[in-house]
Formats: sequence, structure tokens, C-alpha cells
Amino acid sequence: MKLTLDQANLIADKTLAKARDAKYRPMCVAVLDDGGHLKVLKREDNASILRPQIAIGKAWGAVGMGESSRALSERLKERPAFLGALSTMSQGKVVPVAGGVLIMDGDDGSAIIGAVGVSGGTAEEDEACAIEGIKAAGLVAKT
Repeated sequence: MKLTLDQANLIADKTLAKARDAKYRPMCVAVLDDGGHLKVLKREDNASILRPQIAIGKAWGAVGMGESSRALSERLKERPAFLGALSTMSQGKVVPVAGGVLIMDGDDGSAIIGAVGVSGGTAEEDEACAIEGIKAAGLVAKT
């Protein structure tokens, strides 16, 4: 199964709707496919200028490492040398902070088909919004 543009748009819309319903700050959401290519990017009015790069970096790191940005952050706490190497190898693209959630194949949940990155709130808010968007599209979120 491949992530479609329709699914990516739905994920982005539902992610931002969750943020608005919860009255979080203006958010930005990025949806990437399994190759790390941007499918959808939506930045709410008044979201700060670095939000797109942060959202993409959270999702890109999740796809690239095969785990959520939260899991990656936890794993790298004890491995600062690897964090430095990862930053160098990715040319600074990886943002290992919660808010990057893997999108798994809805058929059996075993294959990564993309990732969502959210930026604008706290790490927990970003992650919760991403999960909500993925589930709204009928797909499986992996944190």
C-alpha cells in the first residue's frame, strides 16, 4: 500500500483541526511518503517561519530511522556521538523531538508508508495532533 495524496491531505487537515479544537498555537504539519518525499505541507496563519522545516525534520527523521521522533529522541539521549553523526549524515535534516509519527500500512500495520511531522505546540501536543490525523485517515500511527 502506498500513501495517496488524498490520504495525506486528510491527515494534514485532521491534524490541524485537532490543534484548533484544542486551541493550540498555530501549527504546521508535513506529511511525507515512505521515501521521505513531501506529499503535503500546511502552515497555519501566524505560525512562525521555522515551523515547516521543523515539521519536515521530525517526519523525515522518523521515516529515515524507522521509528517515531519521540523514540529516536529517547534512544539518542544516551548516544550523543551517534546524534552528532546522524546530524552530519542527514545534513541537519533530522529533528529528534516528539511530533514525528510513523504512518503504518492499515492492512496489517507492519509496513511504513510515511510519516507526519507537526510543529507549533509542545512535543506532546504535536504528537497528539499527528496521531489524530493519521487515525482519521483510517491508518495506523506508530509512536
